Amino acid sequence: MAEERVQRLLARAGFGSRRACEDLIREHRVTVNGTVATLGDRADPEHDALAVDGSRVVLDPEVRYLALHKPAGVVTTMDDPQGRPDLTTLLPAGPRVFPVGRLDLDTEGLLLLTNDGELANRLMHPRYGVEKEYLAEVDGAPGAKQLARLRSGVDLEDGPARALQARAAGRAGERGAVRLVMGEGRKREVRRLLAAVGLPVRRLVRVRVGPIRLGRLGPGELRELSHAEVRALYRGVGL
Repeated sequence: MAEERVQRLLARAGFGSRRACEDLIREHRVTVNGTVATLGDRADPEHDALAVDGSRVVLDPEVRYLALHKPAGVVTTMDDPQGRPDLTTLLPAGPRVFPVGRLDLDTEGLLLLTNDGELANRLMHPRYGVEKEYLAEVDGAPGAKQLARLRSGVDLEDGPARALQARAAGRAGERGAVRLVMGEGRKREVRRLLAAVGLPVRRLVRVRVGPIRLGRLGPGELRELSHAEVRALYRGVGL
């Protein structure tokens, strides 16, 4: 692919108008292959590495980053041999994307999807400790001792598990709510952890992955991640 002016590549990548991208270059916030760019510099989008404020710029127009509110009852796959509803019914046309990790069939909430393989692999790797935050509706009112056990850890059949953070988040009648932050994502870990301290889960919603929040997305709705959100994900996993 032919070289193009850096400001044009940045504008196409979504960093604003050509003039706004020129301002980024004037402010010495842009690098090409690690060297601070100047106005007039050119780069090859296939072979050169551009960064803004130290975060890599994705120049491939086919790369996508999506946030989806996965409804309960949908499997986190693109094709289910059992014929259950899968993600393909919820995704728009265009370049194919893949889920970053999984949510259980009966768990809803934030699911990230992308075709940026390197980012996806890092987001899923326990080494990078990407936080996942959940809001659980449970039977009973969470007490101080139960919350302390969630934070200190309990032994499950596949090893110890603990929440990085756990706090009560309300109560209605005989049910309560718990907000938990987890550092890993073993199969049905949140449900098993809460059950182990006497708080069976009635409903579980993932509300955050790293710096990305579910926000006002309704079940089945999705949106493109902003460039600021993508850069935050990159920073969070050291890219």
